Amino acid sequence: MKILRTGVLLILLSVMLVVVGGAIGGQNGLKIALAIAVLMNGISYFFSDKIALASSGAKPVTREQVPRLYDVMERLAAKANLPVPKLYVIPEPAPNAFATGRNPRHASVAVTEGLLQLMSDDELEGVIAHELSHVRNYDILTSSIAATIAGAITYLASMGRFAMIFGGYGGGDNDRERGGGLGALLMIFLAPIAALMLQLFLSRTREYSADETGARMVGQPYGLISALQKLGAYNQRIPTTSVSPSTAALCIVKPVVWRRHFVLAVQHPPAAGRSHRGAS
Repeated sequence: MKILRTGVLLILLSVMLVVVGGAIGGQNGLKIALAIAVLMNGISYFFSDKIALASSGAKPVTREQVPRLYDVMERLAAKANLPVPKLYVIPEPAPNAFATGRNPRHASVAVTEGLLQLMSDDELEGVIAHELSHVRNYDILTSSIAATIAGAITYLASMGRFAMIFGGYGGGDNDRERGGGLGALLMIFLAPIAALMLQLFLSRTREYSADETGARMVGQPYGLISALQKLGAYNQRIPTTSVSPSTAALCIVKPVVWRRHFVLAVQHPPAAGRSHRGAS
């Protein structure tokens, strides 16, 4: 059911992208929309993990450097029948973590120094189980595709507004072919909002699902519940400096530094609510 719901949302985003391109630019706009989608999805599929890790300043670590992290990861990966992801540490005091990679064989998990210092063993286990759930459910690939399609819709709508300001729409017999008129205006202003709402729903769905799956993976929800409460509290007080906007959407809780950016601030459900719903 969860896979079907995710597939429907991605199909809706893809159809919306094509419709926006056609409404704004006619046949040419439709072709441009498809080309943008193919290019951006290709980049997301092959390079999103490298971009996320590099932009956050994550450093690869060995077992000798963080034996506690390796012990938890290897135990849970074996329990979930998954390959052990590559492990990274981000030099940040604010506790946080994210998983990235196009599939379980190419997965990486990054945690901040603050998370390793502040979390108890049970809490760390809950966080790692949550991130492994994202890996097992292919959530990283799904969210990357959703983000790129939504971004492409917004980009096309911005192009439409720019063209409208400088007289790119209206008038002449080619109006229908160029996608002018009320339909194009509605697409220009409403499509980005609709894309954002679909992406938001997808993000919330995958976070709740990862909370539930992670709790089952460990065998009890209490470590993850405590971790989410602690993560929410500390990230309200400790700013994050090295996490990029694209990486912030992957983190287990939203970094406080991005609160002023509405699109990213609404990507995740509140940690307090998740501790009572998703992990219970």
